[in-house]
Amino acid sequence: MGLTTVFGSGAGTSSYEDFHHTAFILLVGSNAAEAHPIIFHHIMKGVHNGAELVVVDPRKTLTTKRAHEHVQVTVGSDIALLNAMAHVIIRDHLYRKDFVERATKGFDQFADSVCTWTPERAAAITGISAARIESLARRYAEAPTAMIGWTLGITEHHNAVDNVLALINLALLCGNVGRPGAGLNPLRGQNNVQGGGDMGALPNRLPGFQDLSDPAVRQKFSQAWGVPIAEKAGRNQTGMFEAIEEDQLRGLYVIGENPIQSEANGEYMRHLFSKLDALVVQDIFLTATGEMADVVFPARVSFAESEGTYTNSERRVQRVKPARRAPGQAQDDLWIVASLAQAMGYSWPIQEAEAVFDEMRQLASNFRGMTYERLEQEHGLQWPVPELGHPGSQRLHERLWEAEVLDKAPFTPVEWAPPVEMPTPDYPFLLTTGRRLAFFNTGVQSNVYDHPHKIGEWMEIHREDAKTLGVENGEMIAVISRRGRVEVPAYYSDAVMPGTVFMTFHFPDEVMTNNLTIDATDPQSGTAEFKAAAVRLERLQEVQAQGL
Repeated sequence: MGLTTVFGSGAGTSSYEDFHHTAFILLVGSNAAEAHPIIFHHIMKGVHNGAELVVVDPRKTLTTKRAHEHVQVTVGSDIALLNAMAHVIIRDHLYRKDFVERATKGFDQFADSVCTWTPERAAAITGISAARIESLARRYAEAPTAMIGWTLGITEHHNAVDNVLALINLALLCGNVGRPGAGLNPLRGQNNVQGGGDMGALPNRLPGFQDLSDPAVRQKFSQAWGVPIAEKAGRNQTGMFEAIEEDQLRGLYVIGENPIQSEANGEYMRHLFSKLDALVVQDIFLTATGEMADVVFPARVSFAESEGTYTNSERRVQRVKPARRAPGQAQDDLWIVASLAQAMGYSWPIQEAEAVFDEMRQLASNFRGMTYERLEQEHGLQWPVPELGHPGSQRLHERLWEAEVLDKAPFTPVEWAPPVEMPTPDYPFLLTTGRRLAFFNTGVQSNVYDHPHKIGEWMEIHREDAKTLGVENGEMIAVISRRGRVEVPAYYSDAVMPGTVFMTFHFPDEVMTNNLTIDATDPQSGTAEFKAAAVRLERLQEVQAQGL
């Protein structure tokens, strides 16, 4: 949403190859080495070619160990850091004045908004010294080219979009968008997130990210599909949950998702889903959400048995073919959805994936020049590809470097706000969550194995905090928030700062971490604040003694 607000498109602006040839790489809230290893491979190519890598993250990770500098900020303080960097760049006249004047708008208002964000003010919030903030700002601004990457570490907050806008402001200040070796790169949290957006899986966009509010767009799709397209945008996931609570939504169809275990405030999710009159789940495994369903479509084939395309984080559409036959009577998602539509009285044909893609090409100019044959021969193409002879687009927004820019990119002032829940005497620790390399999301696909040494969930706690509580290394403890309680082994770690603990959500059948997380959401994107929840820790031995 932040990228769409500024540039009209929610896609990454550059290519993986741009990481190879840049001078400076700023990763914010991203453990790319574990969560995005393919992109991290390209990042390390840039480092080997001389790029400086700086990682901003509250936790020490495999990524921070490979960086030139780890800026270990307190959880939820990113905007304070980024506004202070902008303050220094403007104050010391380090910004690219020619680019700002020609290609952007709203600079004066933005400059006014960061004039009070001195490094000293940000230091008190972030825990990073004013001198380090000034140094980081200068190195970013003085680099001839710079790439910015981010992921869930800044987007799973109640001010997620503002976090992204603060990063975009930095890039605009220094002209780091629309040219080689420079760009803004959202590292997608799951496979084919970009492809889902491409295909219109957004409440306010039709395929190709076309604006639902545009009458001409609605008319085009109405003619193609033979049905009127409603002007009113649908609800995002958070909006759907709110509608269930208000009894405005009575049925839900879930495809390839496990919200009972993946959403914040898990017990509340169970309450919501129990209110539904009809819940249909379509998946390759019987998930916890599927166990609550009225109807389960278990016939969904896996990725290795699927036909179609994926779009990765650099907008590269890639052709995929089945590596093996689907077992038994298993059918792909297209067959299931079309068959359901037919059962409801609509004349949807059972189509092959290529036919659907060709329809997409006709209706969305970004994909018009792609064919299955080209995708296969050229190992994928980066949209936009407006015509058959077009080679694809390595980067977006190159128009900003034209002599006369008609559609200027706006600066967007943003203000810092702390996490919704901050530590209190009753809940003195801040829980932040994330991922580890060997596992995936709620474990639906990565935990389906049996091994005597199978790894489970554990909590990282700073050694000094553990000593204060009298917690032994590996001891089972209770973690309690205002929403729930789990029991988990606690292990000493210097990866987290004192006062902060870390867990993943990969093992919800044993440790339901998302019973602890808060469902406060960003009003703009609907994303929950998975990255900050106040908790207290209790030794189970003491709890048992009190019970006796």
